[in-house]
Amino acid sequence: MRLVCISDTHSMHRQVTVPDGDILIHAGDCLGVGTLDELEDLDNWFSEQPHRHKILIAGNHDWCLQDEPAEAEALIRNAIYLRDSGVEIEGLKFWGSPWTPVFFDWAFNLPRGEAIAERWAQIPADTDILITHGPPAGILDQVITANDSQSVGCDDLTGELKRLDLRVHVFGHIHESYGQRPMDQCLFVNASTCNGRFKPLNPPVVIDI
Repeated sequence: MRLVCISDTHSMHRQVTVPDGDILIHAGDCLGVGTLDELEDLDNWFSEQPHRHKILIAGNHDWCLQDEPAEAEALIRNAIYLRDSGVEIEGLKFWGSPWTPVFFDWAFNLPRGEAIAERWAQIPADTDILITHGPPAGILDQVITANDSQSVGCDDLTGELKRLDLRVHVFGHIHESYGQRPMDQCLFVNASTCNGRFKPLNPPVVIDI
């Protein structure tokens, strides 16, 4: 099974060269300003991709999926949209969730602690591949500035990972920490397509499992 992972395309998906595979995963921030028109264009683009299955979750820029969920979700015809929900594909169990800890005033933000922990507690214990928009704390979550770097991932998500036996955890959100890290039998993937300058220059991450 070949997974092709992207994230944080910010409506620049048509500038991305996506390799073929079995499942195309988009880990959120698929839109620029978060409109229904942008989402419809994304769905049309999904229809043009050769992958047998496509999975999409939302991110903090994807306003229409938060504020107009019925209208927005009706536009997604060519991908499986996961919002605190799961799907099984060819024996692999996927779970997707869009939430990130509060950061200014963005979509799908929840306070750290009980509110966001309740979302992570919903992840089934038998999940094989977890897709979240944001990273767990301490794993590919470094925001880099001219003078400093800071870990901004979710501590509550990191805590919840202890009860799971994941094979792959795909996320994005923190553009500067694009890359992969194997830890404790799980491959963690920050698939941010845009770099720190919001240029869609990071190639899709391809995983064979």
